[in-house]
Amino acid sequence: MRIAIDERTTLPGIFLARIEATPDWPAYRQFHPADATAGGPAQGEWRDVSWAEVGRMAGVWRAALRREGLQAGDRVALCMRNRTEWVLFDHAALGLGLVVVPLFYNDRPENMAWCMNDAGVRLLLLEDGQHWSSLRGQIPTLVRVVCLGGTPSGDALAVAVSAWLPPQGEALDAGPARASDLATVVYTSGTTGRPKGVMLSHRNIASNVSACLDAVPVRGAGDLFISFLPLSHMFERTVGCYLSLCVGAQTVFARGVAELPEDILSQRPTLLVCVPRIFERIYARLQESLSPGSFRWKLFTLAVEVGWRRFCGQTRFTDRLLWPLLDLLVARKLRARLGGRVRLIVSGAAALAPDLSRTFVGLGLPLVQGYGLTEFSPVVSCNRPGDNDPTSVGRPLDGVEIRFSDDGELLVRGPEMMLGYWNNIAATRAAIDAEGWLHTGDLARINNGRLNIIGRAKEIIVLSNGEKVPPADIEQAILLDPIFSQIMLVGEGRPHLGLLVVSEVSDVGLLCRHANAQLRTFPGYAHIRHVVCVSEPWTIENQLLTPTLKLRRSRIEERFTREIDGMYRGVGPDCGSD
Repeated sequence: MRIAIDERTTLPGIFLARIEATPDWPAYRQFHPADATAGGPAQGEWRDVSWAEVGRMAGVWRAALRREGLQAGDRVALCMRNRTEWVLFDHAALGLGLVVVPLFYNDRPENMAWCMNDAGVRLLLLEDGQHWSSLRGQIPTLVRVVCLGGTPSGDALAVAVSAWLPPQGEALDAGPARASDLATVVYTSGTTGRPKGVMLSHRNIASNVSACLDAVPVRGAGDLFISFLPLSHMFERTVGCYLSLCVGAQTVFARGVAELPEDILSQRPTLLVCVPRIFERIYARLQESLSPGSFRWKLFTLAVEVGWRRFCGQTRFTDRLLWPLLDLLVARKLRARLGGRVRLIVSGAAALAPDLSRTFVGLGLPLVQGYGLTEFSPVVSCNRPGDNDPTSVGRPLDGVEIRFSDDGELLVRGPEMMLGYWNNIAATRAAIDAEGWLHTGDLARINNGRLNIIGRAKEIIVLSNGEKVPPADIEQAILLDPIFSQIMLVGEGRPHLGLLVVSEVSDVGLLCRHANAQLRTFPGYAHIRHVVCVSEPWTIENQLLTPTLKLRRSRIEERFTREIDGMYRGVGPDCGSD
């Protein structure tokens, strides 16, 4: 049963309507580790809670927040991994008209402190109280810090959640918020400079949920999401949280990235919300397990080719004979790794390499790509299951307007568009023009009504001969070879392209040959002439990746300036002209 959404709908209104409509349906599932003192299962257990139970618990959280004397419009932050307490806090805070500021769980303390100070956060919920030791004294606006575990002693601000929650909750209602009111401030990753706080209203998010449901078939009863992308980012929060709330689908909170394969197998989701990195890892493991030229490699390749022709409606007579066997020996085994029940996979947050799309779609995975950005709540476009072009990011959602600037930048407009950037009028004016168009910063084109994202406007590499090279497509193609762990293309103002590489292989000549082997179909100027291996992996902790695992290109270039200059001064091998 889908909750109706109109221009007056708020997120607490959707939550209340869901509880009233299907109180006995399962809402969330979470793993509870073994507790010897409680006499539970020795290995721990998965537990379900119904929508009625969620409503009752949210009422308790809401009563606790009210006791803090917070006023509608006050900002409250939370920093924790995906779990039931995350959504309980979110529902409770929104129901009081508070503005939720989600923080990335593994972010650096100084970055978290900056975001909270910028937003003027009044209350902070932490999963691990040990995080507070690195934040204490840095956020003067805080009046309360609530910790799920590890509460610091002797701190008047910090309190354990067990002592903070009252024994009784309050009755839920739709709360004071209006659809036009600010619901959340979400800080972008900040590939350059400080993060910016994206202001999204209830109407922004509810409109996006409604448009997504018009585009993709989510039934509700019987559908099961598995939540593992961070809820601190709008892709997971809108598609994996509010969308499931709207239809009444159940959400399972995965235990963590390390346990994700096991959790998918045991929980058997019907819906997956993913990022390309998941498929890159699966593909790399497949490549490592298949020796080129071996029988298994040939069988795998044949299954992809036949499956792709079936998807494209170009089935041959021999394909119809071969597919049942290929499906049994190859494709079905891959689908079984995902639990065997998946009927829709949505990939977003970054572009999926064409070869990966062809492989996984050819093997029968119901994979559709979408495109969006936090500033649009976040989904702009997506492929539909019955109208799927895996080389694109699909058609714009209903109600979304698009056009292009003279230099090819994608501009979008619609009810999902942000209110602006918190505390940053200059950035807001730079992002939203006088006609109300949001400048995405992405270069795109449209083919047969579908969007194709080419790259970032500010990330185009201009070679000294004037050739303009979007790095994303080239990097995606090279990363299909498992010999590469991480790479970044360089060459701004240089005569040829170079490659920074993190790899277990140190032979730059071998690396260069492998890279160019992946670029056979690219123009000659896009081939690699210089390679440098760097020993330091790029991580969130060393500030070379954003929390969403995007490259901080300017910081990487700054960190490895000497190595980059060296490759163009002839220090080390030159890969030649290929």
